Parts: sequence; structure tokens; C-alpha cells
Amino acid sequence: MYYIKTNDQVKIAVYEYNSKGIETVVLLHGWPLSSAIFEYQLPLLIENHYRVIALDMRGFGASDTPAGGYCYDRMAEDLYNVVCALRLQQFTLVGFSMGGAVALRYMRKFRSFGVKKLILLSAASPSLVQGPGNPCGLSKNYLDGLIQLACTDRPKLAENFSRQLFALPQSVAVIDWFRLIALSASGLGTVQGAIALREENGLDDLSCVKVPTFIIHGDKDQIVSNELAEIQHQYIGGSELFTLANSGHGVMYDQLQPFNQCFLKALQS
Repeated sequence: MYYIKTNDQVKIAVYEYNSKGIETVVLLHGWPLSSAIFEYQLPLLIENHYRVIALDMRGFGASDTPAGGYCYDRMAEDLYNVVCALRLQQFTLVGFSMGGAVALRYMRKFRSFGVKKLILLSAASPSLVQGPGNPCGLSKNYLDGLIQLACTDRPKLAENFSRQLFALPQSVAVIDWFRLIALSASGLGTVQGAIALREENGLDDLSCVKVPTFIIHGDKDQIVSNELAEIQHQYIGGSELFTLANSGHGVMYDQLQPFNQCFLKALQS
């Protein structure tokens, strides 16, 4: 792990694996987690000769926790700073949940700079909150409740969220692992990230995607609805949508082997 400093002097933790890989994959985690969630995809990527760059977004994991900058524009700029510092070209950008929304903002704000392919995993886009064009989102009251809990009992928030990730029964140990990852986030990043999820709308981001795009979604996702995945598919021209019938929001783990097969297919397509 090493740090790359952004243009507003925030240190972003970057994890690089298999530096001699033939192609590069960049991984963005979701809220309120870190790059650790991709643990069970790393062997797959390395075995198939990919160079992997995984980031902890500001306020999460081992990255700095600044006072501000938790909007999608700024987090997309953090990614751009990393891409430029490492001189990445022709890479596949992978974003899970809020990381998917940030990836989409990157595609619009920086005109897909360096990206040859986009893979969205349970992406929180265009908006998690119910509103015009999104009648199937979460209620604003629900997001308000998450923010309030993050402000008063973040350990309880981490416990609740970890249980909501999965549609299939998972071991107590696995759920506890995700809880600990959630607790590795800063309190400030958790609260401000949740506010971004409540306030941001990325509908304009979708139509700016001009690279091959693969959307992988869990049919039983209770956080990002199937309707949101369909909106992404509709607005991103030529995109392909893969649905895992028995997965929830934690799509990269709920059906681990089917997901990895689907993920590798998307990478190799």
C-alpha cells in the first residue's frame, strides 16, 4: 500500500497487486466500506494476469479524513488524481454501490479519461432516493435515519448495514467481517458519504458513458432496486445487464462463485 496525494492535499490509500499484469483493473468500493471488500476477487484477477489498483476513498479505510470533499465530483477528482499519478491507460474501471456512482461521475467529469471498459456492481445510480424519474428508490426518511444513526451510534449502523447486504444466509463470521470493514471508515466519512447518497443525482452521468459497460446486479438487492439497474441499462447505450437471481446488495460475495464467473466474463468480453 502507498499513498497518492490529491490536488487538495488529501492522501488516498492505493493498493497495487501484480504490477506486471497485462491489463489494469481499478476497483472502487462502496459506502461505508473500503477496498478490503474485494478480497475474494483479487486471486481471480491475479490468476488471470490483471494488474489491480484498489483505492480507499477519502474518509474510508486507510485514506485521509479531510473536513470536506465527500461529494461525487470531488471523489471522482480523487480518482482522476490517482489515474494521472500512475499514468493509467486503457484500464477497466469497476465501481460497487457508491463507488459505482463515483465511477459514473468520473466518466462524465473527465470524459472517460483512460477507461476502456466500465463494470458497475450494484451501483447507487442515478439516485438512491425516491423522486421524479425514480419512484422505486429508498425514502428520504430512510436515508435521514441512516445519517442520524451514523451520528449517534455508528457501531449499530455498521452492524445493521452488514446484515442488509446479503440475501442468502451467511456465517456470523462473514457478517462480522463486513461490520469491521464498515467500522474501519471514519465517522466523518460515514456521515458525509451518506449525505452524498441522499443528495446526489447522477442521471446526467449515465448518458455520458461511451465505453463498453457491464452492469452486475443482485435480483434481491434491498438497497439498490432492480428498477435502478434497469435505468442504468436503459441510459447507458449498448450496456449489458447481468442479474444474479439469489444475490442481495453484497453482490460480490452473496453468490461468490457465480459472481466471480460473471465478473470474469465481463472483464474478458
